[in-house]
Amino acid sequence: MEPTIGQLEREISNRIRSLYNAKLGQRIGRIICHFFDTQLAITIENSVTLAEQTILRSGNKILAEKIRLDLDKIIKPLIQETIEEVINKPVIELMSYTSVTSGRTAIIVILEQLPVVRNPRAIPKTN
Repeated sequence: MEPTIGQLEREISNRIRSLYNAKLGQRIGRIICHFFDTQLAITIENSVTLAEQTILRSGNKILAEKIRLDLDKIIKPLIQETIEEVINKPVIELMSYTSVTSGRTAIIVILEQLPVVRNPRAIPKTN
């Protein structure tokens, strides 16, 4: 039986949480994950590592942001693979931004088509 859209959103959230912990050693905070038509919006709280926070507190924001960019180059393809695995559909584009100051990450995922779910009407449509 196909999953509901809520089950997919929870599975993506759980897998991203595990990914951050395994690859970055970061125990992230709350994750919000919602499908909107063929787009997926994800926000992650407390996504900035202790090393980045320490560098930022020392007054070197540029270095902290450079480290974040390098970490994103490593983690973004893993997040994309994870999403594709969970929804069994290809991702066209994945865009992300992390604020080292607030510690939040925003991710927008563009899909070619909606995942197959039991309750497709529960996915908000764009105008």
